[in-house]
Amino acid sequence: MSSPNRKNILSHNGTLAQMALLTGIGLILFLFETFIPRPLPWLKPGLAHIATLIALYALGNSAALIVVVGRIFLGAFLTGTFLNPAFILSFFGGVSATLIMILMKKHFTNIFSIYGISICGAIVHNITQLVLIKFLIVHQPTIFLLLPVMVLTSIFSGFVVAFISRFLIQKINLSLIQ
Repeated sequence: MSSPNRKNILSHNGTLAQMALLTGIGLILFLFETFIPRPLPWLKPGLAHIATLIALYALGNSAALIVVVGRIFLGAFLTGTFLNPAFILSFFGGVSATLIMILMKKHFTNIFSIYGISICGAIVHNITQLVLIKFLIVHQPTIFLLLPVMVLTSIFSGFVVAFISRFLIQKINLSLIQ
């Protein structure tokens, strides 16, 4: 005879396994990106955020935050950047992007699709990093001259991340997106 809590435990374990899988996928994508040549040091496609966006739509707000934080910490340990400026930029950029995507998905899904939510997350990620760079490293307001270029690349990368995430969500039959 199974207890009534057995289903909750199995469901919880399934969710943990899915978060672990998405964290691992995000970590692999993050590591893959380190091998892609970049014309500018900060110009990355942000493919690791595919895992965060899938977690947000498939598993919910808390899962998205756990996936992004887990991926950032594991990536920092594997690349030897834990607690250095790159880690700080990645951590605060990733968390702020995820928080804005959670907020937008909760309150503005009638206005923004997964594409708009992903693009806003990418823009917030880059703006957060730019502000941190200004206050922690450069200390010059001229760093904000990069803002137009960063916003344009955010729009492109946010669109690509949303496109791939939406495709994968549909392929695994989550039917969570119109």
